[in-house]
Amino acid sequence: MAVLKYELIADSLRQRIADGDFGPDDLLPSQRDLSHEWDVSRATVIKAYDLLINDGLVVARQGQGFRIVPAPVARPAGGRKAGTTRAAGGRSYRIIGTPERAVPPPRITAALGLADGAEALRRERLVEMVDGSPYSFVAAWFPTDIAERCPKLSGTKQIVEGTTRYVTRMTGRTPAQGTDVTSVRLGTAQEAELLEREVPFPVVEVLHAAYDKDGRVLVVERGITPGDLFEASETYPMTGGR
Repeated sequence: MAVLKYELIADSLRQRIADGDFGPDDLLPSQRDLSHEWDVSRATVIKAYDLLINDGLVVARQGQGFRIVPAPVARPAGGRKAGTTRAAGGRSYRIIGTPERAVPPPRITAALGLADGAEALRRERLVEMVDGSPYSFVAAWFPTDIAERCPKLSGTKQIVEGTTRYVTRMTGRTPAQGTDVTSVRLGTAQEAELLEREVPFPVVEVLHAAYDKDGRVLVVERGITPGDLFEASETYPMTGGR
């Protein structure tokens, strides 16, 4: 399938943002400049910017044009259905510790399709509420082949474009299917410290796995959210049958 012009423009801007050509709150090229550079209409440029807005990379400022978001956002684990956007579900976050190679817990090992004792790259983040208090702790596990082709995953800096876009850009592999398994349990002492709770307290655990079109796993995330903060809502069609 041919890549549309506005998608090419958006990809070019993502690359420049990833390369550090633009920093937080920097003004991006104007509609007029991009229209001239790419020989397209302003409507095409606006569609490109709409993609970046949905990615949570860019904000539109009245009378100013388009700017890089002041701080990157990330989503809790799961809920990555087609049509959802990082901007709509994203919150501020921070990286916890230093990403490292480790042997995942058994459920993660099984979801990644690894042999017992095999390692994966663990990258952890704490998604925050508007006031900066903890909302959800997420441990993302990447297969070794993904980690080797995506060196930023091993760093402690936030990946402004988001890990999904970054992995796609570096590997050419796009998420095509996701599986979410949701369960409820009591939080551990370590989770209580991270989420600023006192034990015992209930948590909702979401195990999210993303696969490419060939069924190869891209990432497995385990998200832990205090029970009093978790809410799931879905609208779906109903028939008149029994």
